[in-house]
Amino acid sequence: QLQASGGGLVQPGGSLTLSCAASRTILSFSLNRWGWYRQAPGKQRELVADISGGYRTNYADSVQGRFTISRDNAKKTVSLQMNSLKPEDTAAYYCNYYPPQQNYWGQGTLVTVSS
Repeated sequence: QLQASGGGLVQPGGSLTLSCAASRTILSFSLNRWGWYRQAPGKQRELVADISGGYRTNYADSVQGRFTISRDNAKKTVSLQMNSLKPEDTAAYYCNYYPPQQNYWGQGTLVTVSS
């Protein structure tokens, strides 16, 4: 019901934009708070950024100033613009409600930052 896309291989210092599309079965998209999460190999999943229905945003300290989360309620999408990428940003990225709901994790999209 949530499809993340846009991942890929990028060099350090590069940029990527991830997109998350919500299916038509999610009826109250505009009212909900949404988050981008990531899970690096061997580590626990962590919150990267979230955005409220009122467009208030929060970011993990590790991405503050480099990542920007946004939403388009008409298209039912949540995006994550990632700039100045670092090797430590390498992870599988997922979108989900905030707080997350177990049944909505989806497959995620893989971001690899490497030279």
